[in-house]
Parts: sequence; C-alpha cells; structure tokens
Amino acid sequence: MLEIYIDGASAGNPGPSGIGIFIKGEGHQLKFKEAIGSTDNHTAEFLALIRGLEEAKKLNSSFISVRSDSKIVVSSIEKRYAKHYDELLQQALTIVDDFELFFIKWIPDEQNKAADALARAAIKENTGQ
Repeated sequence: MLEIYIDGASAGNPGPSGIGIFIKGEGHQLKFKEAIGSTDNHTAEFLALIRGLEEAKKLNSSFISVRSDSKIVVSSIEKRYAKHYDELLQQALTIVDDFELFFIKWIPDEQNKAADALARAAIKENTGQ
C-alpha cells in the first residue's frame, strides 16, 4: 500500500501557491513540490491531491491511502460532492476510481509536516523569499 501525504499552501488567499506530496510504501519514498501560480488555499489542496494521485498511478499500485490536513478535500472525496470545487473533485475522482482500493483520511497539521514543508518550499522557490 502507498501512503500519500498531500498539502497545498498559499501565501495570501489568493496568492502565490505551492503543493507538496510525500509518498511512501512499497519500497518508495518520494517527494514532490511544485509552484502552481496564484490561487486560493483550497484549490491548492485539491491540486495537491490530483498530483499525488497521478504520481501514485505511475507507480502501478492498486492500494492507496491518502492523508490530508484539508477537511474540505477529505469531506469532498468521501461524499463525492463539492459545492465550489466540483471540477477539481471530478478530476480527482476519475483517478481515484482507477485504484482497486482507496482510502482518504484527515490528519492534523502536525502529522503532515513533510508535505507542508514541500508546499511551502515550492512557494519560496517561486517567489524568491
């Protein structure tokens, strides 16, 4: 099983944003960070989920467990509904449905430090701060 820790961060809301993904399991320990331009924090969180799922798909794993500190992302995936982020949710669900077994769990910020640090580093690299 792959464990995927995701986080999105924005310096302002909206503002310069970045995503961070930490994947571990099945012999992997991968880190991804990416600046995603100016957006709001919730959009950054959904984009982190989508990117994390895309990376997991490349690893050909059937069993995925996503961990996120974003209640809106976790709730939207569990309910398969998002009032304001439906397009991003549908992109994520299209990938989710390809996995044999998929879990998503909300975790507190302090348990998501690796992904958070990657997301913040992506912002700093992009803004030169």
